[in-house]
Amino acid sequence: MRGRKTALIVRLTDAQRGELESWLRRTKVPLGLARRAKAMLALDSGQSFAAVARSVAMRERHVRKWAKRFIKKGIDGLSDKKGRGRKPVFFPRGGDPHSKAGV
Repeated sequence: MRGRKTALIVRLTDAQRGELESWLRRTKVPLGLARRAKAMLALDSGQSFAAVARSVAMRERHVRKWAKRFIKKGIDGLSDKKGRGRKPVFFPRGGDPHSKAGV
C-alpha cells in the first residue's frame, strides 16, 4: 500500500450500512447526500481517500471532511448544515425578502 497512513478510519455498523445503501436506492435523495453515502460505503470497504474521491467525483479534502463529520456525528453528520447556500431572492407568497414587514 502506497501513500501516507491516515488516522481516519470509517467503520459502519450494520444499521448505518443499511441506511446508506437505502439512500443510494432511492430516486429522490439529493445528489450530494448520495455521493457522501457512496463515499462512506467505499471508505468502509477499505478503499483509499484518493480512490474514493475519484469514484464519487469529489476532491480528496472534501471526502476527508465528510469522513470526519461522519466519525464525529454518525449519519446525521452527512447532511448539510443549516443556513448554507444562497439566500432566497423572493418569497413564495410575494413581498420583499429584505423587509421584515412582509412576513
